[in-house]
Amino acid sequence: MSTIDLPQARRQLIAERLAAGHAVIAADLAAEFGLSEDAIRRDLRALAAEGLCRRVYGGAVPVTAGDPPLAARLREAPDRKSALARAGAATVQPGELVFIDTGSTNLALVDFLPEDAGLTVATNGVDVAAAVLHRQDLRLIVIGGEVDPHLGGCVDAAAVESLRDLRIDRCFVGACALSTQGLMTPQFNEATFKRTVIRNSRHRVALITSDKVAAQAPHRIAELSALQTVVLEQGADAGVIDALREAGVAVIQVEAAR
Repeated sequence: MSTIDLPQARRQLIAERLAAGHAVIAADLAAEFGLSEDAIRRDLRALAAEGLCRRVYGGAVPVTAGDPPLAARLREAPDRKSALARAGAATVQPGELVFIDTGSTNLALVDFLPEDAGLTVATNGVDVAAAVLHRQDLRLIVIGGEVDPHLGGCVDAAAVESLRDLRIDRCFVGACALSTQGLMTPQFNEATFKRTVIRNSRHRVALITSDKVAAQAPHRIAELSALQTVVLEQGADAGVIDALREAGVAVIQVEAAR
């Protein structure tokens, strides 16, 4: 039996293995440390909440570079995200059915949506849905399916099916990267879901922090021309901005909060 039985020291050791690129299996860790699998699962939940791993069935895997879980992203740069959200919300028109995708920047939108404008919000995000419920003037449609805890929402086949007959006036689609190649994401299922959102939307908007501009990810959601409005921080990559404008996309730039 290992002598490492203090939770913090044990979690640090597990975190080091994950940082080295190794997946971990709860049953193996339980045997190594002489603990129950429940105790190890608590460790993995704590590490996932810190953005240090992604939970999977039976254990955890390292976080993909540039793709921390929602729980970690919610703590990052709230003022910058609020500035983008405020500008994005200003494009919303009265009476619209607005789709808000999962993501920490999109979550900030809810507070800035026009009041008493007869809006209906559809979302696949758990945190977004909870925020909308606090707004008595907004109607809510929840896009169902199995919740991906890394994303904080549903992107599976059931969620895609839920979108089939939904006609969206304006969508705010999330992404982990925006380059001259288009809007990108690390996950295949997420890309499929977002493509469906874009196809079913009359006006497509993306709110993108500067760290995502000119970044890359393996799965393309859509070409730049599929978007109609992109809200960026001032100082974002000039090449991407030029490509957006050449594709006919309206670019709104906001001052980056300090």
